[in-house]
Amino acid sequence: MFGGAGAVLVAVAVITVVLVRTGSAACAAPAQARVSGKATFYAATGAGNCSFDKVSTPLVVALGPADYRSGAACGGYLDVTGPKGTVRVKVVDQCPECAAGHIDLSREAFTKIANPVDGIVPVTFRTVTDPGLPGPVTVRVKEGSSQYWLALRFDNHGNALTSAELKVGNGFQKLQRTDFNYWIDESGAGGGPFTVRLTDATGRQTVVPGIRLSPEQVQRTAVSMYSGGAAQAATPARSAAPSGPASVPAPPSGSPSGSASAVAGSPAAPAAAEAAAAPVVETKSCQ
Repeated sequence: MFGGAGAVLVAVAVITVVLVRTGSAACAAPAQARVSGKATFYAATGAGNCSFDKVSTPLVVALGPADYRSGAACGGYLDVTGPKGTVRVKVVDQCPECAAGHIDLSREAFTKIANPVDGIVPVTFRTVTDPGLPGPVTVRVKEGSSQYWLALRFDNHGNALTSAELKVGNGFQKLQRTDFNYWIDESGAGGGPFTVRLTDATGRQTVVPGIRLSPEQVQRTAVSMYSGGAAQAATPARSAAPSGPASVPAPPSGSPSGSASAVAGSPAAPAAAEAAAAPVVETKSCQ
């Protein structure tokens, strides 16, 4: 696999939030089994088949097809233990040649559990429930999205997502998960703003309204799936991308290919425009 060094700038918009929580204060999380396997490493950047953005110090992992599960593992976290210790890594990529139990770590993560000269080492790892997060949930509207075709990527949800549903009338309609970690409405949902209900692997649900049709922007909310990503007070922020096209866009170029090479999501180009705040209401419950 390959990777590139350096972080990229992404356009960030802020969504104002009002939190409304329902359900119990805490959700009982199932115990995660520890798996025995092996680890290698590659020149990861934080980008990859999950379409996340590059980061400067990527503590990340790529999984084989059996563990990647067509994108279902994206955004979750593993605790990996090797000869030198334990490291927590985020699932960001697929390793097509890796069998079940074989994980491909970023070099930065591998050096925390083993000596890189070893190349491949035995490890144990487990899925982390409710990991600490760098901030609230973010939403990225994919380039090419319009009133006729919509694709959304979510980040900072901690536990892997099991569904994303778009509010339509008085109900919710399931979005289609892709193996490159976008959730798609093939027929489009109009000009927005949109309301989406997220469900994670623990059964928690969070409703995020106020998502604007602003392709290539990362919209930073103050909504958290659980207390590990505590909601933050909304503050003004610079936004940086034009609104989505008013006419029907060319058909999307298709999903990034799953391969040994990391497939980076398209970075947004920064600009200087003040983002209009949109209301967001979070609902949290356990199933």
